[in-house]
Amino acid sequence: MSRAPEFVPLSDEAVRAVAGANSRHAALIEDAFGVLLETPGGGVSLSGDAKSRGQAKKAVQAIAARADQGFEVVEADVRVAIGQARTGGGTPGAQPLPVGRRGQVAPKTPNQARYLQALADCELVFGLGPAGTGKTFLAVAYGAGMLLRGAVDRLIVSRPAVEAGERLGFLPGDMNEKVDPYMAPVWEALTDILGAEQLRRRREKGEIEVAPIAFLRGRTLSHAFVIVDEAQNASRAQMKMVLTRLGEGSRMAVTGDPTQIDLPNPGDSGLAHAVGLLEGEKGIGVTRFGAEDVVRHPLVERIVRAYDADAARRGRTV
Repeated sequence: MSRAPEFVPLSDEAVRAVAGANSRHAALIEDAFGVLLETPGGGVSLSGDAKSRGQAKKAVQAIAARADQGFEVVEADVRVAIGQARTGGGTPGAQPLPVGRRGQVAPKTPNQARYLQALADCELVFGLGPAGTGKTFLAVAYGAGMLLRGAVDRLIVSRPAVEAGERLGFLPGDMNEKVDPYMAPVWEALTDILGAEQLRRRREKGEIEVAPIAFLRGRTLSHAFVIVDEAQNASRAQMKMVLTRLGEGSRMAVTGDPTQIDLPNPGDSGLAHAVGLLEGEKGIGVTRFGAEDVVRHPLVERIVRAYDADAARRGRTV
């Protein structure tokens, strides 16, 4: 096979994104495909066997496309591009989501693209999968976008107040102060998307509301985007109750990891039960994320795969 270098012409911005700070991104590509990546100017040069060059070129082009669209390229994006180049995957039809101060939020994996499409097409969407796959962040981004466009009047976030194997004791303060520690991932996402000041103003105006699942009982949630996070810790009765809160002009995203149930009796979890009952019904979408969708620290993907393998050895299904 020919080992002659192949030159891939790129914009200056794309070259910087492919190289990365201190050539970190370039090193990841080189290690993944066994190629030499150089930046002689006007693009990148790839040296290696034909198959390795071809895969590396796909990764480089995916990274460049993201940079040319004006998105920040971080290490997680590079690892996703590498994984997709290896498997031949991609994000066909993946459209960026315009929202808040971030400008746009773009899906990084095919499953993320399908999830955003489901949020657009369905009134009720379940996002199932391990930590770090973006299921909560994308739901928050989509809901915040609807709020900013005036498509809904309120964004309501809810979560079961179940302790993850710890005894937190009595929490002082009003309802928001008691619940906020449980809602930290959602507030972090909203702050990232909207900014702290806009988030504060909209909370004060009642446009963004936090409520534990128990406080939704008896309410009809109209013209709202509702996010039920960590739903694997909702009981079957709680899940039925919250799903039937949907009112006129509302949508709901239910997110959770069926392998991380913190209830005393895991069999009481309402998430898998609800999906089993409702999947395939009109207006309901289900997206399942896997280890390949993890966009956090690269160790997280390997941790998820190790636990999945252990579950498979034990004959467990989730």
